[in-house]
Amino acid sequence: MTFVVTENCIKCKYTDCVDVCPVDCFHEGPNFLVIDPEECIDCTLCEPECPAEAIFSEDDLPENQSEFLQINEELSLAWPVIAEKKEPPEDAADWDGKTGKTSLLER
Repeated sequence: MTFVVTENCIKCKYTDCVDVCPVDCFHEGPNFLVIDPEECIDCTLCEPECPAEAIFSEDDLPENQSEFLQINEELSLAWPVIAEKKEPPEDAADWDGKTGKTSLLER
């Protein structure tokens, strides 16, 4: 099992989760974070830290977010590791909770 970053992270990109990860399994893209499923140790520390509630265990992944399991796996191979918290984008709160953001994912 792994944890998965889902659609609500797009354009929010809060990094509170990164600060608590003991194995540095988060990777950062232009407007989204992903979790490397090979590095994730299922410690559960990241899930409650996400202000956007965008992180789910693979077993609890909502059906309408299932494509994000593959997206996390794919992009974790391409994007660099992020190990320290950063300030979120200035408009992060405006994007939190909006749906239909998948097309806005910058790869």
